[in-house]
Amino acid sequence: MLWMLFWINAAGTIYGYIWYGQQIEYTLQNQSLWQVIFVPDSPTASLFFTFSLLFLLYPRLSKPSPIYIGARTIIEALGVVTSIKYGFWAVTMILAGSAQGDHLQWQHYMLMVSHLGMAIEALLFIRFFVFGRFAAFLALVWLLLNDTIDYTYYVFPWLPDELENNIGAIQSFTMGLSVISLLLTWLFISFRKV
Repeated sequence: MLWMLFWINAAGTIYGYIWYGQQIEYTLQNQSLWQVIFVPDSPTASLFFTFSLLFLLYPRLSKPSPIYIGARTIIEALGVVTSIKYGFWAVTMILAGSAQGDHLQWQHYMLMVSHLGMAIEALLFIRFFVFGRFAAFLALVWLLLNDTIDYTYYVFPWLPDELENNIGAIQSFTMGLSVISLLLTWLFISFRKV
């Protein structure tokens, strides 16, 4: 089952980077090179989660080094917190666009199912991961940095035209969702220890 989830997440990650291809190309042509890393949000979250699954598929060494432990905890925390955030964010933006007149196509439904799946699997797998509250907080720091870059330099995911007048509200929602994702992670970590 873990291998199946690994391959599904890996395929979704690749598809996500392809989905962002035009925006990545646009950013490379019109913005500073360093901003490109902040463009593909969901696939990067999925990438971290995919790597996190590898830690479960290949259990830790008998005497793991501090570097291994540090890398694993950061990757797992990023995989969980970012997957929760972007999973719920994508679904919300698609529904918000639809509520304002964007016509949903089959790709929208596929994206809602896959992104909701990202958030749910992240919450379900917290109990198997080793990261703690501090690593999750560091993931929040990354998210807030990403949010700040996104809305300062306009490299946030392209939105339907119907939402262009709502960028300020979307920015506030996005940053709030980053914090909520951390709080959900902390809540599920506390259940893990029971």
